Amino acid sequence: MKRIYLTQRVERIEPVGERRDALSQEWAALAEACGFLPIPLPNHLPTVRLLLKTLPPDGILLTGGNDLAAYGGDAPERDQVERYLIERSLEDCIPLLGVCRGAQMLMDYCGTLLQRVEGHVRVEHSLSNGDTVNSFHSWGARECRPPLLGLAWSADGVLEAIRHGDCPWVWGVMYHPERYRPFRARDVKFIKEAFLL
Repeated sequence: MKRIYLTQRVERIEPVGERRDALSQEWAALAEACGFLPIPLPNHLPTVRLLLKTLPPDGILLTGGNDLAAYGGDAPERDQVERYLIERSLEDCIPLLGVCRGAQMLMDYCGTLLQRVEGHVRVEHSLSNGDTVNSFHSWGARECRPPLLGLAWSADGVLEAIRHGDCPWVWGVMYHPERYRPFRARDVKFIKEAFLL
């Protein structure tokens, strides 16, 4: 069974002054449906470096949650980990899928500017590729800069799906496949193909 590393959101627990890593249980269920072993990563770069060196993954999944620090978010440690994972993916040809915030991180890493978008939180909308998807984001992009390729756009011009033009094993989508019940067959198929499962 292939090992896919998943990033986690950072949650601040103010009463006790803790910063906790968290991952929706929906991801474990989707991993089971897709046939891969999900391994959550801590938002601690030295540990992530050691994990990739001693237990190389078959794929990397950048999950949702937390705004990027460059856009006002408060989880710079997560940004640091995910930038490192993108570097490793691009240099070592490790399949990578960014979901929502993960796609935003990929866009930011590749020089596509993000901006506030309206009407993309807790809605379903149609895409230019014929799909209809959920939406839970308030940041997005209206342009796509190389090396990324735009694959789908919402009706109001927000970029919703991307692929790296030089590294075709790197993908990003702005919707949340893990939040569908039951999981959509098209999403299971796409994830399997993205990770060569």
